[in-house]
Amino acid sequence: MARPFRAAFVGAAAVTVFGAVTGRDAIQWAAKPLLMPLLAADVATNDDGLESADRAVLLGALAAATVGDILLIAPDDDRRLIAGASSFAVMQTGYSWLWWRRGGRPRPAIAGQRLVAWMGAAALMRAKAPAVALPLTAYGATLGAAATLASDPEIAPGAKSIAGLNIPGRDPRSRLGLGALLFTVSDGLIVLRKIFARTERSRRVTEGVILGTYTAAQYLLADPRAHR
Repeated sequence: MARPFRAAFVGAAAVTVFGAVTGRDAIQWAAKPLLMPLLAADVATNDDGLESADRAVLLGALAAATVGDILLIAPDDDRRLIAGASSFAVMQTGYSWLWWRRGGRPRPAIAGQRLVAWMGAAALMRAKAPAVALPLTAYGATLGAAATLASDPEIAPGAKSIAGLNIPGRDPRSRLGLGALLFTVSDGLIVLRKIFARTERSRRVTEGVILGTYTAAQYLLADPRAHR
């Protein structure tokens, strides 16, 4: 079945990344706010067997992500960064609820990996960016919890799992772990960009990679077929 809204999302994502890499903020302001509404339109219009409560939670998560997207068009403003992280914390909580409903549970081997990454990021921010360390560390906890549930093999029966990651296959549920991993990479790069990117060019290129991994993650995570 054709899914025009997801195709339009891919186009808007490409334009958003282009705007970031080239420093054209006007392009970002035009394209980035369209990203999550396009995915939400796909969720709302697909007869995919998704329960009404789950559809409502998924749409709510995408609404929160829309607010975060708009706030993070200016990622160098600490107040907007913190507010954006708060919006994405709401989104991650919604995803966690959906994956818990699908049978995802925190397996020790998987949770341990996420815990080490979270502690490392928290220590780095405390040392290098103390002004935003506490709220971003709190957000990181919601990200880690969601990523742990998304990577549980029980969420995608039949999928192969290697090193705590379900290998993507034909089943959309098998792609949730990769989506959560890409989201973690994207958010980790936000921290590294803030601390280490000093030149205008390095900040633009890093922002492009952040947006590329973020949009790829959302494309996988917001597929309603993965939440049936």
